[in-house]
Amino acid sequence: MVVNLCLSGRESKEVALEMDLDRSMVQRWVREYNTYKDNSFKGNGNPVMTSEQEEIARLKAELHQAQTERDILKKAVSIFSKSDSKNFNL
Repeated sequence: MVVNLCLSGRESKEVALEMDLDRSMVQRWVREYNTYKDNSFKGNGNPVMTSEQEEIARLKAELHQAQTERDILKKAVSIFSKSDSKNFNL
């Protein structure tokens, strides 16, 4: 709503006074909207990201998951190969 008022031609100072907000906050919101458009104001502390940045974050999470699974499997192979060598010595 605040951003819409500023985009409709009203000055940020005027809108800030009317809404009892700090002028710099209103200007920041307008700047953020102009930069990210529909990705602006995600809320809940989530960072505003472009679709490319979201894809990169998703891929990084998948990579981390795959690396963790690989490390677990390496340890399991090591454990099982040690127990197999003990069985052959009997």
